[in-house]
Amino acid sequence: MDNKNSLQLLKDAIIRGDIPNVLDQMMLLSIEKGASDIHIEPRRNNVEFRLRVDGVLQHIVEYPTNMHPGLVSKTKLMANLKIDESRIPQDGRITTWVGEKEVDLRVSTLPTVNGEKIVMRVLDKSKKIPDFNTLGIVGRNFEIIKLAIEQPNGVVLTSGPTGSGKTTTMYAAMSYLNAPEVNIMTLEDPVENQMDGLNQSQMFPNIGYTFADGLRTALRQDPDIIMVGEIRDKETIDIAIEASLTGHLVLSTIHTNSAVETITRILNMKVPDFLLTAAINLIIAQRLSRRLCKCKVPMPLSPDTQAKFKEAFAVFKPYEGLDMGIFKNPTVYGPKEGGCDICGGSGYKGRVGLYEILLMTDPIKTAVLKGLPSLEIEKVAQEEGMITLEQDGIIKALQGVTSMEEVYKLVKE
Repeated sequence: MDNKNSLQLLKDAIIRGDIPNVLDQMMLLSIEKGASDIHIEPRRNNVEFRLRVDGVLQHIVEYPTNMHPGLVSKTKLMANLKIDESRIPQDGRITTWVGEKEVDLRVSTLPTVNGEKIVMRVLDKSKKIPDFNTLGIVGRNFEIIKLAIEQPNGVVLTSGPTGSGKTTTMYAAMSYLNAPEVNIMTLEDPVENQMDGLNQSQMFPNIGYTFADGLRTALRQDPDIIMVGEIRDKETIDIAIEASLTGHLVLSTIHTNSAVETITRILNMKVPDFLLTAAINLIIAQRLSRRLCKCKVPMPLSPDTQAKFKEAFAVFKPYEGLDMGIFKNPTVYGPKEGGCDICGGSGYKGRVGLYEILLMTDPIKTAVLKGLPSLEIEKVAQEEGMITLEQDGIIKALQGVTSMEEVYKLVKE
């Protein structure tokens, strides 16, 4: 069944006022389009249904406001939420079959002036955990990550804004490390993907089961590797560092904009610099960029773009496997106007990661211990061979994977 037929079935269900079928068709359409989120938003005169596909919200259809209370009640019933409570936000979860796929939906309701808004995060259980190559971690970056996660102890951090794929990178690392002789424990809020061979624990902060509490307990469970969903406070980073210094590999995520800014953030959490440099193995900063569809077209190279290339690669160490010919005759691509049947008209299909990977080498540790500012530490890191987010994005644009427009939308100048 293609998207057009599914959309027509959804419209037919709306015309009939068949609320259960409307909800079913919404879920089916979200899976077929590969959406990450479903948005059901009450407006003044109607209710809008939108899907987030490849990071961009798309308007799908509208339905009458008189149908909305019934659809909200049906959703709440499926998510085990209080049907008669509409004054406060609620969070729940739906596990259901959509077609032949088992799907988890993280449901969030929010009271608005026009009624309750519903957002559902779509977690397709049939999707396999991607490997590093699929994510876009290749060449020198792959070798560095492999070196860091194969260490028996230390902390590996992934940073970036919400929705930049940090947790997926952590899962790729755990998939790579997963073996019968290794005890891997995860502390997550929520558990997004269930993986065989892992001991995954769901956090419940509202009853006092926090990341810090879970981490303390995990250390009594004889782990080799611990994945902490997110480092949010000093207590969690302190225990993570203590765990790494006592012979455990700790994987986690943190909200910062770049690899070097992560160092500043940890120092601002009052972690002594000597502990930071002793414990941290690797810091990854990342973004998710839309992949160009096969219908991509060459784009003219403006003088401004060429100037950006030159400035971005003022400090750059080529790595083995990188075709340096892409710099001699640079060609960049963009989305074809109107796209094609594969991309549904957007010119983009799927996403790829842009990565900045900082290995804590001796010169970088020395720079941190000397208290050098972030810009100086970044310069040292680049001299050590770190590829910046901007550089990785430009390389992928020159390889025809993404567009320069996408790169600079994600990597601010």
